[in-house]
Amino acid sequence: MSDLVDADVSVMLGDVPVWTTVLQFLTAGLVGGFCVLQWVWWRGALRSDGSTWALALSVAMATLVLAAGLHGLTPPGEVREALAFLHGQLVGVVVLLCLPATRAFGGGGPPLRPWVAAAAVVLVSRTALWFLTFGPVDAAGVPTGRPLAVALLFVVLGIVVGYVVAALGRVRLNLLGVLLVVAAGLSLAMLTAGILLGEQPVAALLASLWPLPLAIGLEWLASVRLRRAQVTARRRELMRDALSAVTNSAWFHRDADALLVQARDAAREVLGDPTIEGSLRPLQRDRYVADLFPADPDVLAPHERTFLIDLGLVVSTAAERYALTDRLSRAAVTDTLTGLPNRRAVDTHLLEVLERGAVERTRVAVVYCDIDGFKDVNDREGHAAGDDLLRRTAGFLRTWVDDDTYVARLAGDEFAVVVSRAGTDEELDDVARRIRSGFGTRVGTVAGPRLTCGVATWNPTDIVDPDALLRHADAAMLEAKRTKSGHRVFDPALRAQAEDARRLRAALERAVEEDRITAYFQPIVDTRTLEVVGLEALARWHEDDTLILPELWLTLAEQSGLIVPIGRSMIRQARRALDRHHMPVAVNLSARELHEQDVLERIDAAWSGGPWEHLTIEITESTMLRTAAAVPVLSELRARGARIALDDFGTGFSSLARLARLPVDVLKIDRSFVREVRTPRGAGPVRAIVALAEHHGLDVVAEGVESAGDLEILVELGVQQAQGNFVGRPAPGLPVRGARPQPRVAGGAPAAPAASTASPGAFVASVDPRRVPTRLPERRPRLVPRPLRVVPTSVDDATPEHL
Repeated sequence: MSDLVDADVSVMLGDVPVWTTVLQFLTAGLVGGFCVLQWVWWRGALRSDGSTWALALSVAMATLVLAAGLHGLTPPGEVREALAFLHGQLVGVVVLLCLPATRAFGGGGPPLRPWVAAAAVVLVSRTALWFLTFGPVDAAGVPTGRPLAVALLFVVLGIVVGYVVAALGRVRLNLLGVLLVVAAGLSLAMLTAGILLGEQPVAALLASLWPLPLAIGLEWLASVRLRRAQVTARRRELMRDALSAVTNSAWFHRDADALLVQARDAAREVLGDPTIEGSLRPLQRDRYVADLFPADPDVLAPHERTFLIDLGLVVSTAAERYALTDRLSRAAVTDTLTGLPNRRAVDTHLLEVLERGAVERTRVAVVYCDIDGFKDVNDREGHAAGDDLLRRTAGFLRTWVDDDTYVARLAGDEFAVVVSRAGTDEELDDVARRIRSGFGTRVGTVAGPRLTCGVATWNPTDIVDPDALLRHADAAMLEAKRTKSGHRVFDPALRAQAEDARRLRAALERAVEEDRITAYFQPIVDTRTLEVVGLEALARWHEDDTLILPELWLTLAEQSGLIVPIGRSMIRQARRALDRHHMPVAVNLSARELHEQDVLERIDAAWSGGPWEHLTIEITESTMLRTAAAVPVLSELRARGARIALDDFGTGFSSLARLARLPVDVLKIDRSFVREVRTPRGAGPVRAIVALAEHHGLDVVAEGVESAGDLEILVELGVQQAQGNFVGRPAPGLPVRGARPQPRVAGGAPAAPAASTASPGAFVASVDPRRVPTRLPERRPRLVPRPLRVVPTSVDDATPEHL
């Protein structure tokens, strides 16, 4: 076996001089140093196939050359034999590694497994020769197995060369690939020459240094790839920076085309390609797609193509966001139904126009338009017809738009025409008239609807206040509705009314804040005995020792929402009156209060734990029927024990069927029926209401009793209770205590006093005997009140006030 080893090694190494051994060590060190470069490439390339196999080849060749150098310094013996065996195996490993390295560098090729298997079988067979004895040697003392070992090595080289030709035959090599192939061919030629030259000294040198050209080629490849990796890493950093810069700019730009130009310039600078262009194409539903592309897309690396795609995504996303922002901005200032500017846009435009008018010293006018009969169209023809009417109105008003005119929809059926350079009041009045007539011709019909217009102007000497100008135009429109004139200019008279309303509201706000809204109590009496059976709390406003009547401010309180704190104050004062007078109290509840979310909690707090059975909540018939929140709230109060009175009954639109389902205990006949109760036309509704109340088990109270004749007829019609100035005027305190009035006995003499039958603490209204009717229906005794004796119960009662 030792003879075969020496023979095979002599083929590869032979006896070399010392300088050759030194050169082998230098080559091993050089190739080992190259391995460091290969390792850096392998790490920087994220362990790609090419860098992996190049590193493996470099390590194998460095070990091969080092083994050859050690073999030349080692004396004959077992160590020398081991080094020779190692050298032979490393040759096979280097040759075998060329197969996957070729596939990795070429980017493809035939299936690798058959070729590797064939080369491996040959190498294993060659390795087996190290452990076999082939009998006698030839005349030169060389074992007869040497030709077979050489032949097997050439077979392996042939397999490798064949795979290289098959793998690279269809690949278009660049300069670096050509240099690597030349280096591999030179190494193969040196190995072949070293084998064929046999015992010659140059053969041993060639056989020892044959890996050097391939190692140099691999290191050159590694350095080039490493440089490219560094350039790629630097370019990736530039790509990230450019992408971040474009993304940041997308938040500040509002022009997608300008952002696309910035992205295109950034791509040109980073990739160094001035042929890159960009496009932005709109799709459906405000979607966009942006493309960035060079003149030759095939030259782009995968990461460069990804960079261009990312830039395009940033641009397209920004374009979609800009479109959405514009659409939302337009929606915020545009009425969706008519396409006209909305109230918010009018406020902004008015402010700009007024500020410009203050500079140019020009007048500004607002024509406030309202569609009369719009609700009838909705009720009669449906909301689709109402929407169509609004759109046609908007289309008509658009015909008035020019450089000095601005048309908008404020709310509901209200529109505004803003004239920036307005003329005189007469010219504006003519404009309103022509708008009305044009609307009647093009939009309305003979039967309606019609347009009512109010005009208000602003002068350069006035304060810049867009809200005030709109309010004045609205006030003029409402005045035109009230007077049925069709159009009205906000003149000094209306301005004075508006100023009075403003002052009234400010004074009312102060009065509410200072709790100067006082509860006056009007007695509710039994119509037969005139005994006070309850009280109704009525709000009265005292301003500088002057009593302001409710009809002057109650509507304002309802519109402004001040009725809510006023209502709470009335309930609190009614609670105190209950403790003071020990009489049931009634309090009015407005529709505005019923719309409050916490109305029950507010009533609880104001009533402060008082007995619910002594509280009556009065609500108008229209509020009961038109306010969705009324029935649940009143049902809850009724469940607690409070009584519910339907005020102004007979003036609304309630039906008999609905009345049975409403939470009602008392019907209060409106004063309009009581005023005519002495006529057949007025007595009929009262008689019907009394019959209806008896059928449903309800109490009846007549309001507005102003004379003895009214009271007499009401008694005849069966009305049990009444209130009004005749039986008692509203006052801040309850008047007197006294005996019940007694009916007159037959013969005209009054009956004996029945004071003992009066319940303790019963209250009787103070009535002038001269105003009591002298004759009542025969089936009912005539009521003659006795003179009342005043019995003061407190300092407040010492001076009774006649009701």
